[in-house]
Amino acid sequence: MAAKHKKKSESSPHASQSVTQLLRLPSGPVDLSKLDTASTPGYPGEGKQDAPALTQALGPEISDLQERLYANGRSAPEQAPRLLVLLQGMDTSGKGGVIRNAMGMVDPQGIQLTSFKAPTDEERKHHYLWRIKKALPDPGMVGIFDRSQYEDVLVVRVEQLVPVSEWNKRYDEINALEKKITDEGTTMIKCFLHVSFEEQKARLAARLSSPEKYWKYNPGDVDARAKWPAYQQAYADALERCNTDHAPWFVVPADRKWYRNWAVAQLLREHLIGLDLSWPEATFDVAAEKARVAKA
Repeated sequence: MAAKHKKKSESSPHASQSVTQLLRLPSGPVDLSKLDTASTPGYPGEGKQDAPALTQALGPEISDLQERLYANGRSAPEQAPRLLVLLQGMDTSGKGGVIRNAMGMVDPQGIQLTSFKAPTDEERKHHYLWRIKKALPDPGMVGIFDRSQYEDVLVVRVEQLVPVSEWNKRYDEINALEKKITDEGTTMIKCFLHVSFEEQKARLAARLSSPEKYWKYNPGDVDARAKWPAYQQAYADALERCNTDHAPWFVVPADRKWYRNWAVAQLLREHLIGLDLSWPEATFDVAAEKARVAKA
C-alpha cells in the first residue's frame, strides 16, 4: 500500500497549485497501486478537525457561481454552458457521501442527479450509451452521475457480461461521446474516488456494526471485493484510455472522507470559476420597471 497521509509541511511545495492541477491524472500508463489513497493534495488545513469548516466555507462562493450558471440557462439556454460531475469508484469509495456533503451545497433546483444501476429492461433494448445521453444536463444545470458510462467497461468487463471484442471497442465510443458533449458546451469533471483495499474492508465492517447502517450494506459488495485485482485493472485501463484533454480524469484519494468531500467541492468551485460567467443582462428597461413597481 502507498505511503499514508503526509503532514501539511511536506506538501507545501504544491500550495500554489490548484486542486484541478494536483488531482488531474497525467497521460500515460496507469498503475493504481502507485497512487496514494490517503494523501491530501492541496488541502489547506491541518487535518480532519479543519475539514467541516473548510468545506462549508466553499459553500457561499459555489452557490453564487452555480446560480450564475442557472440564471444563464434560464435567460439564454441556447448559449448557456452545462457542467457534469461524474463519480466513479469501488463500493464504499464515497459517491453518496460526496453527493451529500460536497454537491449538497448547490441549490437543488440547479441539479440533475442520475444514479446508474443495473440496466432496466427498457434500457437493455437500446445501445448502452442511450441512457447516458438521456441523462445529460440541460443548459445552465449541474449534472451529477452516480456511476456512469464507465460501468460498461468495468462491471461488464470483470463479470464477463459481453465478449472482450465488445467492451474493448467501448473506450473509443465513450471518448467520442465525451468529445461531442464537451464540444456542445458541457464541462466534465470526471472523478475517480480511489479507495484502498484495507479501507474498503473497514467500511464494509462498519456497515455491519449497527442496525442503523444495515441499509448501506450489500452482500454483493463482498463478491465484487473478491475480484479486486480484476476491478483495479479494469479501472486502470478505463482511466488510461479515456483520459483526454477535453474530458480528463481526476483521481481523488478517498481513504479520508473529509479530504474526499473537500477536494470534490474544490474541484466544483474551480471549474465553475473557469466558466467565467457573468449575470445575464436585463431584457427590459430597468428604470421603467422600477417606476412601475413603485406605483404598483
